[in-house]
Parts: sequence; structure tokens; C-alpha cells
Amino acid sequence: MEKIDNYVPRSLEDYNRLYNESITNPESFWEKIASTFTWKKKWKNVLSFDFKKPEFKWFEGGKLNISENCLDRHLIDKPNQTAILFEPNDPNEKHQEISYKELHQRVCRFSNVLKKNNIEKGDRVCLYMPMVPELAIAVLACSRIGAVHSVVFAGFSSTALAARINDADCKMLVTADGSFRGSKTIDLKSIADEALASCPSVEVSIVLKRINSNIELNDIDKWWHDEISLASNECEATGIDSEDPLFILYTSGSTGKPKGMVHSCGGYMVYSEYSFKNVFQYNKGDVYWCTADIGWITGHSYIVYGPLLSGATTVMFEGVPSFPDFGRFWEICEKHSITHFYTAPTAIRALAKHPKSFVSKYDLNSLKVLGTVGEPINEEAWNWYNEVVGKKSCPIVDTWWQTETGGIMISSIAGVTDQKPTFATKPMIGIQPVLLDNDGQEISDSNTNGILAIKYPWPSIARTIYGDRERYKKVYFTAYPGYYFPGDGAFRDDDENYRITGRVDDVVIVSGHNLGTAPIEDAINLHENVVESALVGFPHDVKGNALYAFVILKDDSKTENINTEINDLISKTIGPIAKPDKVQIVPGLPKTRSGKIMRRILRKIACGEKNNFGDISTLLNPEIVELIVKGY
Repeated sequence: MEKIDNYVPRSLEDYNRLYNESITNPESFWEKIASTFTWKKKWKNVLSFDFKKPEFKWFEGGKLNISENCLDRHLIDKPNQTAILFEPNDPNEKHQEISYKELHQRVCRFSNVLKKNNIEKGDRVCLYMPMVPELAIAVLACSRIGAVHSVVFAGFSSTALAARINDADCKMLVTADGSFRGSKTIDLKSIADEALASCPSVEVSIVLKRINSNIELNDIDKWWHDEISLASNECEATGIDSEDPLFILYTSGSTGKPKGMVHSCGGYMVYSEYSFKNVFQYNKGDVYWCTADIGWITGHSYIVYGPLLSGATTVMFEGVPSFPDFGRFWEICEKHSITHFYTAPTAIRALAKHPKSFVSKYDLNSLKVLGTVGEPINEEAWNWYNEVVGKKSCPIVDTWWQTETGGIMISSIAGVTDQKPTFATKPMIGIQPVLLDNDGQEISDSNTNGILAIKYPWPSIARTIYGDRERYKKVYFTAYPGYYFPGDGAFRDDDENYRITGRVDDVVIVSGHNLGTAPIEDAINLHENVVESALVGFPHDVKGNALYAFVILKDDSKTENINTEINDLISKTIGPIAKPDKVQIVPGLPKTRSGKIMRRILRKIACGEKNNFGDISTLLNPEIVELIVKGY
């Protein structure tokens, strides 16, 4: 059997050769990659797809288990190698190094806990947990028995948690008594209890003791440590169909409720390992650290699955970059001789505002590759990252992808393809991006802007939106038939490098998180004195984008505490990450005669523009624009 490394480019010549192979004969190419994994039953058909339905099936008829490929197959040659290196929030708390052998045993034990509590293949399990090893263990345990995991970021409110539990009809919740975040302690259990009050599908809740609080358990609660103590450390991996769901992960929509993206087992497995090894050029002995949370797709693909499928050492970090000071990232890099460091532009911009001594006091000579994820990185931040952290000797991979894509789609390959500040650069091997005009026609010119689209399926494309296939079709495949439409615009230069220019729908990326405007507006509108609201993004030197809310009140005289009250509503309904930086009280909103808010005008106002709004003759109320600009 060939190794996957044989299909990882080590030179530009390799990249060009493999890319051409992946485009001219994609089924043969991906079949070779898939053959490097452990399968319980080989597939009958590599790929069948129909963009019109839409429907995508990879390695159909094959049976596998992704946890077996993450763990069992590495027990032969690297049982004692560190799989997960856990760095806790408190630097005085001892870190953990969990070997592949130990991780395998702990995953098996929790798999047996799931089975003991009547979780079966296909059941949905919600995970609302801190960034501790037990979260990764629970993810892998679900996949081992064929349960579908739905990880909810532990910064979300009880309302947001309940919505996700109910949408997926989850049978179990796995949570913790609390979590640490910098100098704060978060009472996760109270949030979970409040959510479960409106979640009739949940039959049992497993609670991890993380902060050692003295809490009383409810009737459906069971302590993690009690359940684990009775469980065997042997559990055979269940054979799962390649197209069976592996997980559901929710991402914000431009309208309506969050979208539960469904990823399948076989294709996601193949692409997450392949893209990890491609982009980061991981080699034996390297120590890789992605600072994301497993509650986001980055954590799924590039903290848990991609690295563990590759037999890598992956770091999990519970804390924040500013605690106990702004040198925490670099202290950890020195402490563990980190070779690969992958973080968000938001974090880079925040750290760049502080003295360089927070970086220079640490030995970062172990670093070989730097990466960014979540949003396009601006040139100033890129240069700081390159010069201050990388000492101009570490390639920077600026990765573009989405929850829906499952894996990195456009990025330079570390040390192999050229990097260019603010550009994601080249498509991944096997990915076929195009630029479209407004009529859906492909643009062949260079040095031009267009609508980004993908014209051929890849293994880790999300298969559907849970419970709403029609929405899946409408959002991603209807606007430009025959293509996957990610909602982003892009610029392509003379060398066929791509730079992502921003969203073309009503989703704002704040600190790397996709936030749909509609759910936040709904939360604002719950205020008893609010008539209507509109939310847009505006540039922010740390977050990349921040949120600006335009709000119409019933009684303009009652504005004293309106900002605080609105932010409290949003925190309770969605979570603190969705709070707007600015709230402006306005007499009305610029609307077309059909009632649609002309958001481009609001975006310009949010950015400080006072004129040059273009044609506003189609507005029902053009006079409202001047009133908003004047500050009402």
C-alpha cells in the first residue's frame, strides 16, 4: 500500500504535477489517496454527483471508522508518541502529554460510556465543553460507535445551545461543571441546565468535573469520572458507511436560524488528513499547534481529525493569548518547541498592539511554519507575523475555507508554493475555483474581481443542512447552477493567485467567526422599545470586522440604558461574540420600495462616509439617509 506522503508535494514541480493529475483524472487521484487508509470494506464507486439535486457521494459502498484511522492504526508504530499535548488555562497547572496508546484507551472507555447510556449508531450527541482533552475524547468516542457529534462552542448562550440541541434532536449532552477563560470562571453547568429545560430529546447529561465546583446533579446528570471508572478500555470500532454522517456543525446563515452542516465519514476523513499534510508539510517529530476551539470547524479538522489521522502531535490550549500576559502564546511555543503555529488574524492584530518584548523574550527558533485562518489577513498584520514571530524564516500559509467545505480550499503550501501577503494564493490540489460575473459566466481574465465559485466536488464538501435539504440547495447551488457558491468574492492576479475580498451576502466575519445578521437583529428586536434594527459590519483594526447596529425605537426619549440592554439581550440569546461595537438610534432605515433594506448604504455610514452613496432614487425614503448621517 502506498503512503499518503507519496501524494504530498515537496516542491513546486510536485504541486503542478499532482494538481494536474487531480484535475484531469480526479476519481483516480482521490482513489489512490483513499487507499492509504484502513477500510473495513472497500467502496464500489469513487464518486457520483449531481449539482442540480444537489447530491455528492464519495467512496460509496465503503465501510470505515475514522477513530480507527485516527488511533488504532498508529498503535503499531507510534503507541508512545504524544498524540495530544494539553496546555491548561493556568500556566501553573501541569500540562498533559497523552500518548496514542493512552488516547486510544480513553476513547474506548468513553465509547463504552456512550453505549451504556443507550447511545447507538446514528444518535446525535451534543458536546458543550471547555477546550480540554475530554472534548477531543468525546468527539472520537462518538465517531467510534457511529454516533453523530454536534459540538457547540462553549461561549454560546443557553438559548443558542438549546436551539442547536433541538434542531438536531440530540439524545445526550456532554458538558462540564465549568470552564476557565483567562482570569474568569464560566459556569457552563448553569447555562446547560437552562438550555435543557427546553430540550425534551435529551435523556442523559454527562458532566465533567473541571473546576471542582460543589454542584448538585439533576435527575438526568451523571459525573464523567463515575461513568469512566466503570468502563472497559476496549471497544471495537463500528463499521460506518462512507456516506453516513460523522458530525453536524452549526454555522451562521444570512437569514433565519443557524445552518447545521452535515459532514460524512469517508470523504471528510480523506480530505482532512490530506489537506493537513499538504498545507502544513508536517513531518515526524514536529509539534503542531492550532489555537482554535473545537467548537468551530477549524478545531474539528485541524486540531482533532487532520492531525490525528496523520499521526501528529497536536496541541490543545484551554486559555487565551492575553493571560497571564500577552506573551502566553510565545511562552507555550518555547516550552513545547512548537514547529507549526496556526491562529487567527484577530489574535495576531491584538498581539501586535503590544510591545515586541512579549515575543522577543522567548526562543521561537523551533518554529517552521506559521498559518492564519478565519478571515483574510491584512498586510500590516502579515508583516508583523512574518518579521516579529517568524523572523522572516517561516512560510505563512493564509488559508481560505469554510465550515461547509470541511477543509482548506485555497492556500499556499508551506515552503512549496509562493506566498503573497493578503492572498490565499493557490487552490489546493483537487480544488477547481473559478471567478464568475453577475450572470454566472466564468471570467478568464487575470487581475480582476469576481464571484468565487467551485466547479467540481471535493471529498469533504458538506452533504446537506441537517433537516433542511431545500435550504442547502437554495443557499449554495441555486444562485449559480453547476457550481458551489461559498458567498465570497475574490480577486485573481496574473499568477493565478486568489485574494478573498469579502462576503457577498449578509454574513459578517468578526474575529474569524461567521455571524449571520438576521439572528442578531431578531435578538435586538426582542427589546420592548425597539421597532426594527439592521446590522452591518465595518472594519476593525483588531477583530477584522465589528458589528454596527442601526436601531429604530418606539420611544426616543428612553435611550439611557439602551446600549447595555441590547447587548445583554444579544449575550443571552446568542452569546457575547455577537454584541455590536456601535449602536446608533435612527429615525428609519433606507429601504427599497419592495421593503428591502439597502445595506450598502448602512455599510458606508458605518465606515464613516457621509456622501457618495450612489443611486438612492430607488429608495422609498431617500431623505432618511441624510438624517442617519447627521446622527439624527
